[in-house]
Order: sequence, then structure tokens, then C-alpha cells
Amino acid sequence: MAVYFQKREVVVPGQLLAEGRYRASFGTYGEDGKIFSSLVGLAELRGNTVKVVALEGAYIPKEGDLVIGIITLVAGNNWKVDIGGPYGASLHANNALRRPYSDDISEYMDIGDVIAAEIIAFDRGSGPFLGMKGRGLRVLQGGMILNVSPAKIPRIIGRRGSMINMIKDHLNIQTMVGQNGRIWIRAPSTEVLRLAIKAFRTIEAQAHTSKLTDRISEMLSEEMAKIKASSSPGNEIDSEEVDVPDDISDEDESDVELEPESEYEVMTEAVEDESVEVEAEAQVIEEEDEKKNEEVSEE
Repeated sequence: MAVYFQKREVVVPGQLLAEGRYRASFGTYGEDGKIFSSLVGLAELRGNTVKVVALEGAYIPKEGDLVIGIITLVAGNNWKVDIGGPYGASLHANNALRRPYSDDISEYMDIGDVIAAEIIAFDRGSGPFLGMKGRGLRVLQGGMILNVSPAKIPRIIGRRGSMINMIKDHLNIQTMVGQNGRIWIRAPSTEVLRLAIKAFRTIEAQAHTSKLTDRISEMLSEEMAKIKASSSPGNEIDSEEVDVPDDISDEDESDVELEPESEYEVMTEAVEDESVEVEAEAQVIEEEDEKKNEEVSEE
């Protein structure tokens, strides 16, 4: 029996990882008593099980996964849901609502709504089927969605939720992490929202490094102290109480990411409302100036 890699070593497809009485797991394959990597990722040995955690890659659904989806179509008793990756998902009303329910299911959820759901079945021919009857599964109101690499999600969650719970405790935010590489965030202020984004992006970029939880905790403590010292009124985001499950996943503290888009791609509704108020105020001032100019011209 022999192992040919160091803990969390970056390996490539076809690389020999171990031989002897070891068991191949995710990201590996066995051949003639030897185990090889099938992915570019980080090799890990747990007991006698060898696995490779992908560094990049599209989301592949698995039964039991928590996902953040966006409703794209309402058809009969079904919602079509975008969950990212190559597969479109379906959510039947029976798996989301209690009977009796209205024939027009758009009364409950409509196009554009963001939902937290569970993969209850997956068939590569017909795509994944979703359910919303578990704890914390619901329409997600307000906040924003941050996209990261699905491969980094286990690291963002941490061992038994250690990383995500630490972030929530430091920032006092409401958040839900989907295995499909989407993170829903609702923060009490724009400064805290930006800090949450910074924390998630840092984890995404440094997921392969050690003692990451300690470094993120130290960073959040320092940044929150600065925010509290310079806090000023008028910069709050609506954050009504939402029952968000604490222990989102029991995944190991391995690496997973989401496809990054813009640095702060979707801001909260409160920020949008603030910009609308500024535009409205500017329009009123402009109308008053025009009225004064008309009176001067008449004189």
C-alpha cells in the first residue's frame, strides 16, 4: 500500500494517487489496484478513501443538494427554474405547496423570484426536480445573489458549517449558500454587504490554503471595528427577520467556488431605492428652475 500525494496537493487527470487497499471516491477512478485522479483539484485521504476536490467546473446536481434558483417560467402546475450549470430544473406545485392551492400558481411564485430549494431527483435525460418542503426552503426576499465557483462551496461552508457560521456571527447577516455556487446575502448596511462579498471572494480565491478560517475571522474583526467606528445614519438596508437554517451542510472543509461576475454584481433593493429617490429629487429641482425661468421671461 502506498500514497503518492501530499495533503491538499494539486493533482491533474491521470495522475497516480495511491495503490493497494484504498478506495476510490469522488474525482478519482480505480484501475488494476491503483487509484488515479480524474480531475484537476486537491487530493485528500480520509481513512482509506482517496478523493479529489475540483478546483473549477460546472455544477452537477446531486440529490439532497440545497440550491438557489431563479424562476424563469410558470407552466401549468410547474415552475421552470434556473439553477446554473448545464441543467434546467423543474419544481412541481405538489412539491412546494400544501393542498388545496390555486390553479394559477403564479400567485405563490412568479418569474424572477429567487428561491431556496432542494434537489429531490436527478435524471440526466430530463434534468433535476426540486422540492421546497424542507426546513428553510422558501422564496428569498430582498438581499442579493453572489455567484461563485460551485467547486468552492464546501470551503465557504466549512466543516459542519464552521466557516459560514463564523461569517454570520461576525457580520450579523442573513445568508444561504447553495451547492450550485450561488450565495444569497441580506445585510444590515451597504458597508457590511461589501465586507461579506469581500470575505466570500477571499475564500473563493484562497480555498486551497491552510488556516483560512482564522485569517478570515481576523479580517472581519478588523473591518467591522472600522465600520462601527465610522458608522453614520441613513445607510441601512431593510433586514426583517428571516429564519435561515444555521447548519446548511455537513460538507467537509474542502474547496468549492462560483463563477465570478462583477465584483458587486447585484446590489440590494435598498441601494436601488436610494438612487431612485436621488433621481426624483433632482427632477423636482429641475422643474422648479424651469418654472422660475418662465416667470422671468414673462416679466
